[in-house]
Amino acid sequence: MSTMAPQSQPHAVIAPRPKGMLIDGQWVEAASGQRFSVENPAKRAPIADVPRAAAADVDRAVAAAQKAQPAWARVVPRERGRLLLKIAEAFEARVEEMARIISLETGNALRTQARGEARGAADIFRYFGGLAGELKGETIPLGEHVLSYTRREPLGVVGAIIPWNAPVLLGALKIAPALCAGNALVLKAAEDAPLGVLLMAEICQEFLPPGVLNVLTGYGQECGGPLANHPAIRKLSFTGSTEVGKVIMRAAAERIVPVSLELGGKSPSIVYPDADEDWVVEGIIAAMRFTRQSQSCTAGSRLFLHADIFDSFLAKLKAKTSALKLGDPLDEASDIGTIINNKQFTKVCKYVEEGLGRADARLVMGGLPPKSGPLSEGYFAVPTIFADTSNDWRLAREEIFGPVLVAIRWTDEAEVIRMANDSHYGLAAYVWTHDIGTALRTAHAIESGWVQVNQGLGQSPGHSYGGYKQSGIGREFSLEGMLDSFTQRKNVTVNLNTPRRA
Repeated sequence: MSTMAPQSQPHAVIAPRPKGMLIDGQWVEAASGQRFSVENPAKRAPIADVPRAAAADVDRAVAAAQKAQPAWARVVPRERGRLLLKIAEAFEARVEEMARIISLETGNALRTQARGEARGAADIFRYFGGLAGELKGETIPLGEHVLSYTRREPLGVVGAIIPWNAPVLLGALKIAPALCAGNALVLKAAEDAPLGVLLMAEICQEFLPPGVLNVLTGYGQECGGPLANHPAIRKLSFTGSTEVGKVIMRAAAERIVPVSLELGGKSPSIVYPDADEDWVVEGIIAAMRFTRQSQSCTAGSRLFLHADIFDSFLAKLKAKTSALKLGDPLDEASDIGTIINNKQFTKVCKYVEEGLGRADARLVMGGLPPKSGPLSEGYFAVPTIFADTSNDWRLAREEIFGPVLVAIRWTDEAEVIRMANDSHYGLAAYVWTHDIGTALRTAHAIESGWVQVNQGLGQSPGHSYGGYKQSGIGREFSLEGMLDSFTQRKNVTVNLNTPRRA
């Protein structure tokens, strides 16, 4: 079992004091005057409260975006990019402040996760700021007397909804490309983790005209629903569960507006018999996102181990995973923090309980969280591995969004690829072998939008990232993603061979 991290040094927890929501360049309260609490999952205690937005606030934010967007679209693209680069610089100056807020509200460990997320968000602004000059079209050769060309134009007002697992990074991934392309944005932050997003909005607003970026805090049905269904929204961009993604897609279908969806996953890791090595074990731990409590849609939670190395590999995996330290997310000694909230914590525990109750599943390590001691004070889930399981088992098919890994034996390559593809998800996958031919053959056969060979890293700017099947529609993190998701292409054809005027 993973151990509780000792306190390396005392640290002061300073609760953030958000100014409100950002609408039309102003920090405002909800029209109703209502607010709701944000919880620190490591202590199960409130740390701040934020406005509880509803339909009236969505209307205000969309109206502000509508007013601001035409002038913003007329700003030269390179100038818009220059402003994003300034935001990146200002963001970097406050990375540590941002990282501590992320850690405080999400439960993600400061050292292993929150700092990386804060730096990653700054990188997102810098990357898309540098791409502003690529908002260009092409000429089409239709003859000497015809000028035909395309241009990239913004869509208008974009509505974006983000989840709580990496709120600042995913918020930046909506804001930066949408604004770079000349759109105005109304962003709904996740109700469980709005504080870092509000700080990001504060940084952005130092450089942006009023109304170009608007950020709302509220619950899904009360705020996200009206945003998704607002008649003035010209594009919906959503990151979250497949279940909610279907709701967003239906809302988009009602008005025939484009939609981008980055949804759930149940990602396979296939380990070939020549890869029974420590570096592969470490890669599996990284791919499983254990240090994020596996609260990631790319978590490699289905581990397909060749029968020849099944037991030896699991022994190494248990030893290395057990060395990870659970503890206070703000403590530098902690590798792993907490689950986000009680609802998700309870969900994860129920999956573990099901595994413990099955005779055909062997517990390799972990189990239910302790009922007493420091770990019981927060939503600390213990990294858990089940073995001797079937790909048909519910724990191998459903997205748990918690640190529960299932290990499945295989002997035949065609069969393991069939099992890997036997899912309605297709977001990420991992292949581990020294044989590059085998690796590429397997990578090409797997039905996933992103396949990594011999590594289990996270996304980087420049990746064209997105899913197959019910894992989503569209791509993010890239020039392609910006152009396809946040611009529309117009063709202009001019007849140059017109009669001369008398």
